[in-house]
Amino acid sequence: MGTVVMYSSVSVDGFVADENDQPGPLFDWLTSGDVPLDESGVVKVSQVSYDYTRAYWDQIGVTVAGRRVFDLTDGWDGKPPAGIDHVVVVTHRPAPEGWDPEAPFHFVDGVEAAVAKAQELAGDRIVEIAAGDVGGQALAAGLVDEVRMDVVPAVLGSGKRYFGSVDAQHLLEDPDVIQGDRVLHLRYRVRR
Repeated sequence: MGTVVMYSSVSVDGFVADENDQPGPLFDWLTSGDVPLDESGVVKVSQVSYDYTRAYWDQIGVTVAGRRVFDLTDGWDGKPPAGIDHVVVVTHRPAPEGWDPEAPFHFVDGVEAAVAKAQELAGDRIVEIAAGDVGGQALAAGLVDEVRMDVVPAVLGSGKRYFGSVDAQHLLEDPDVIQGDRVLHLRYRVRR
């Protein structure tokens, strides 16, 4: 089984979006450099961020996200983001009406079932879980091996919390820290 990683860009005060689900300046670091991170030519980062992020992205096999993120992104038009093979959507509702059944999206009820499905699909590759409520549920259930966050120099004041509604203590190991332009890349192993 691959490593299960909870991930997102995050403000210094711990938010992944504002109250209206908008990331605001949280993704500015993705356009602050001159090294293309993907084929779009839009996402350009510093060389340091490229080396860190590209190596991570290349290991991801499956992303797990909640239905809210799926709906906000319009299901990425049926194409998983950033070249990922599959997306597992945690939801109590079925796929949207008219959804292409051939699209590599899997609608699963509950975070435990979602992580199990994602691990089956990912094999030895990384299972990435979007931070927020679903990521927090996975952490609380003991399903997360590693927490990665791209901390940007912004304070949102309120919004959607990185760890969702987690209300119990969880210990992490000391971080690996890489400083890019307008971002700190932090990587913590979850203490077991």
